[in-house]
Amino acid sequence: MRRLTTAVGGPRRAWAVLLLASALAISDADLATVGAVAGELERHLRISDVQVGVLATATAVVGAIATIPIGSLSDRVPRVPLLSVSVLLWAAAMVVSALSTSYRMLLISRMALGVVTATSGPTLASLTGDLFEPRERATVYGWIEAGEMAGAAFGLVAGGAIAGLLSWRASFLVLAAPAVLLALGLWRKLPEPARGGADRLVAEPRAMEISDRSDRIAEAVRRRGIRPDPDLVLEDDPAGMSLPAAVRYVLSIPTNRVLIVASALGYFFFTGVQTFAVVLVEQRFHVGQTVASGLIGLVAIGAVLGVIAGGRLADRRIAGGHLSARISVAVGCYVLAIALLTPALLTSSLPLALPFFFLGTAAVTAANPPLDAARLDVVPDHIWGRAEGVRTFMREAATAVAPLAFGLVSDLLANHGHLGAVLSTGTGAHGDLSGAFLIARGRGLSCPRPR
Repeated sequence: MRRLTTAVGGPRRAWAVLLLASALAISDADLATVGAVAGELERHLRISDVQVGVLATATAVVGAIATIPIGSLSDRVPRVPLLSVSVLLWAAAMVVSALSTSYRMLLISRMALGVVTATSGPTLASLTGDLFEPRERATVYGWIEAGEMAGAAFGLVAGGAIAGLLSWRASFLVLAAPAVLLALGLWRKLPEPARGGADRLVAEPRAMEISDRSDRIAEAVRRRGIRPDPDLVLEDDPAGMSLPAAVRYVLSIPTNRVLIVASALGYFFFTGVQTFAVVLVEQRFHVGQTVASGLIGLVAIGAVLGVIAGGRLADRRIAGGHLSARISVAVGCYVLAIALLTPALLTSSLPLALPFFFLGTAAVTAANPPLDAARLDVVPDHIWGRAEGVRTFMREAATAVAPLAFGLVSDLLANHGHLGAVLSTGTGAHGDLSGAFLIARGRGLSCPRPR
């Protein structure tokens, strides 16, 4: 633990990274739990893949609707209390999910869970930008998103195992208690930084190194003759901008628009994976739920390693003078992911598929930290919350569509395109998820080139 704290840059920085990562982790653990217990839900509630997809879609829809106004709120009020309260509400909604006696009640509770998704995106982006230096943002995002991936792994492995040993209700209850502890930790341990970076947590032994990197990067910018775009220079005080004006400005930045689209497409595919991964492994390789959850947990290690490696690689290349590294690294990761995941989805041999799934998942997640850091780079700090609100709205819209789309395509393929058979409820039958993933892989893993 001491070596890890030293690597992050000291106890205060370690606490900040841990708490921010945990806030992302609980949200992903919840979504992954739905995927882990999908088979149990289908059997006990007599629902189909489409209806399982609707559960994840409901959470994302509420998050998408709420995220822009909450993003505006995070630019105007203290962010740590806002995040702490949302986590407490999330824990309460998880308890209601566990106590649901019908599909309708479970669906309503899932809609209530959207609040933490709506709050976490804008507040985490704003806090990360103000707590850490610009030159290490991708690396820090990698550490934080390692927690997000770990949360997804926990939901898949623990959720599936608990559902197999006890019930799907116990899987949801297990997540509620840590959420209460997290809310307390955020309130007591996470500092509320001044906006604009005056209170950044800079590790003392690295202060000279960061300054030296900044000088080298500034020199690289001068050598290449890079100048601000006069049409995009913000002359008004960003803190006083209205929400519509801030949204218009955020969407007027070409690079930011492309980054938003890239993020939405990546999360579309990743959300489908989270929701149906365990069911896919059960169907494709003919293993039980507990074994499937364990295999997915092993692949999730690749996701954790991917985000850490992607962030570090992008920042190191920028420090070496490659100013577009955050974009080029992300593009390369997405291309590599398509190449790796295609054979994994085509084979029915588990020993052959496992390494491809492991490396392909690492490539998918490695693109996230560079893209997240790039969005902070191109937007003024006083509208980070609103900018992330816009991005999260688009991401949550893709997240909302993904489970339903994967479930619908899966059921259509299994029923040879007969929509009437798909829409009939109470079958409890599985669809063709392998075909759905093969169709989605090319569209979900694409990253247009910013300009």
